Amino acid sequence: MKIKKLLYSLFLSIFLLQGFAQKSTVAKAEKKYDRFAYIDVIDIYEKVAAKGYQDEKMFQKLGNANYFVAEFSQALKWYDQLFTLYPNQEPEYFYRYSQTLRTKGDYTKADQILEQFNQKLNNDKRGILFKDNRNYLEKIKANSGRFEVVDAGINSMFSDYGSSLLGNKLVFASARDTGGVSKKVFKWTNKAFTNLYWSEIKPDGEMGTPERFNRKINSKFNESTPIFTKDGQTMYFTRNNFLEGKRGRDANKNTLLKLYKATLDKSGQWGNVAELPFNSNEYSVAHPTLSVDEKTLYFASDMPGTFGQSDLFRVKINADGSYGVPENLGPEVNTEGRESFPFISKDNELYFASDGRPGLGGLDVFIARISVDDSFYDIQNVGEPINSKQDDFAFLINSKDRNGFFTSNREGGKGYDDIYRFVERKKLNCEQTLAGLVTDSDSGKILANTKMTLLDASLKPLQVVQTDEQGRYSFPVDCSKTYYVRGEKDEYQTKEGFVTIKAVSGNEDFPLTLERYVKPVEVGTDLAKTLNISNIYFDLDKSNINKDAAYELAKILIVMKEHSEMKVEVRSHTDSRQTADYNQKLSNMRAKATVEWLVKNGINSVRLIGKGYGESQLVNHCSDGVECTEEEHKANRRSEFIIIKL
Repeated sequence: MKIKKLLYSLFLSIFLLQGFAQKSTVAKAEKKYDRFAYIDVIDIYEKVAAKGYQDEKMFQKLGNANYFVAEFSQALKWYDQLFTLYPNQEPEYFYRYSQTLRTKGDYTKADQILEQFNQKLNNDKRGILFKDNRNYLEKIKANSGRFEVVDAGINSMFSDYGSSLLGNKLVFASARDTGGVSKKVFKWTNKAFTNLYWSEIKPDGEMGTPERFNRKINSKFNESTPIFTKDGQTMYFTRNNFLEGKRGRDANKNTLLKLYKATLDKSGQWGNVAELPFNSNEYSVAHPTLSVDEKTLYFASDMPGTFGQSDLFRVKINADGSYGVPENLGPEVNTEGRESFPFISKDNELYFASDGRPGLGGLDVFIARISVDDSFYDIQNVGEPINSKQDDFAFLINSKDRNGFFTSNREGGKGYDDIYRFVERKKLNCEQTLAGLVTDSDSGKILANTKMTLLDASLKPLQVVQTDEQGRYSFPVDCSKTYYVRGEKDEYQTKEGFVTIKAVSGNEDFPLTLERYVKPVEVGTDLAKTLNISNIYFDLDKSNINKDAAYELAKILIVMKEHSEMKVEVRSHTDSRQTADYNQKLSNMRAKATVEWLVKNGINSVRLIGKGYGESQLVNHCSDGVECTEEEHKANRRSEFIIIKL
């Protein structure tokens, strides 16, 4: 009995010591987790888990640590265990679990998990986008197959990503080596820090041997995602918080990311490195790109005002080189997930990576159009093969030849991240152009340099162009959507009309005619047509000036008073009902009544001639014996005001 008690006590002591050791190890792992040392976290936790230790927080952090370093298959393994043992989780775990299921192609279960995510958090945009796009896989499939993708030919066994064009060179980030005596390691990934490299793009599309970029730009920490101005004199790039030998840290002693600017000196060397004024030690700012006019800088950040884990922002670059206040791109683009790696094409389209929208798995590349008021619309997944079940990001395209590059950690790659090049064979499946000729409504003359605005169905301006020398305009538009087109030109009345675009690729013709505010007149001109006033209509068998007729005659009155030398012949016409003699007498009476009204209201009688034409000049087919509607007959009961002298 004593022996049993002794053995039991010994066993209990060993068990307690093992438990204490495991808890001590877990505590160590938690400290590393808080410092973003995810690779160390994974190594420690996996050793503890291998001994049978089960803990909810451990599974959460094992899943998260793998998720944050894009080891999605391992993240799925630990999320599976987490939800099996502890199914009542916070909403964010449901979303991450769903994302890792996508990376294995299990979209059915991923969607089921997202349904539960929505039940727990029904106001999250990621869930709303899923609920509103349940056929997202069909849409992605429809957008797929438009690209030919091959390895760029510059990849190493390490991480290569985030490329940019500088003339005929591709500049990119790589962790292939540090060039120093001691190899420095980035604790978040346990991999070497990245520096910038460049490779010549040869005329046949092949890539030259990568060379290290300028030594004044590369430091002992991470550099990545450069962007260059069109003249090649200025660059913006991402680097860890490190400048002039000084390393910056946040309140938790972590070194985050900042944006820097450099310029090219007369000797062809990059220098004058300076950090941008909206950086901070307390948040990251990264992955810059420039607008087409280079007056706006776009970037990714988790600065205050961020909707999710990282958002896209923009900031104005002022003429004096200073910067405005960073502006969040808003909920049209950003979600509670990660939006990053923006790129503005020369077609003024925004490409970006996101894991907050329905996709194939990990980060997917999306495209958004930019309207004239700088808002965003028509966001679409670019489809396969650009997007895969893994992370796909850092997309850039040459708008002229449709060649470009992007980065992915997809299966079959050479390293951790790899750069791929592509050619886009056709744009999104349904391509439509809305075009038309703009002319003068009276003369038919083409109207060059007319401002044409494309508006969506809610009259929100999307694009603005000018008609060319042939009076033509065109807009790229989306199939099956309704648009308004507005024409504006000096001395002309603004006019707009709407059109619904066909659901097949092609061209939609939408001509527009504009009327002058003030139209040229000459002898023989009918004032009623020239001044866009209605004809003076009379009631059947009547010659009296009714209220409607008086309203229209008042317009003639004003014109004749403004032009004191003008003489006008008032021509009155009837419809074909009644006899010709009757109609002739009636038209004479109407002409006389019209002249008398004008004289009574101030026009000298010598400036007016009244003449009746009866039914002799019908404007339609409604002659004797022809059955017509009342409206058709009414068109013939009219008055004209022909200028006979100016």
